[in-house]
Amino acid sequence: MSSSFTTGGEYLTPRRIHADRPGSTLEIEWADGHLTRYDFTTLRWLCPCAYCRGEAGMPGWLDSNPTLTPAQTELTDLQPVGSYAIQPTWADGHHTGFYTFQRLREECPCPEDTARREREHADHGGHAAHGGHAGGQRRLG
Repeated sequence: MSSSFTTGGEYLTPRRIHADRPGSTLEIEWADGHLTRYDFTTLRWLCPCAYCRGEAGMPGWLDSNPTLTPAQTELTDLQPVGSYAIQPTWADGHHTGFYTFQRLREECPCPEDTARREREHADHGGHAAHGGHAGGQRRLG
């Protein structure tokens, strides 16, 4: 079976983005037909903003491995950012993370993409080829 993850830029264009608030999931259907599904907790852990990730050599809030509250994983709004990202607003008021389509596709938690990341990790001698944690594997408390 060939991978739906491609090395060009064609996979970066979502055909559909759907936030299922009652189900606490975000679904992204990509131009190549691949479907990415994030639960809201995993999506919040992926927040790329300076507060959550840190800046200037300082760790971010998520680096302290906090226990997320229900308000921190409740999506209240989702806005497009140009043609390259989405900006969620969480019930706790946090809204500064721009989640690029590239990152959302690269961090897709599906089994196929998880296996791809594991192969890349092994090919690089145990050093991750990308930043951040993937697929919601981080301990929440």
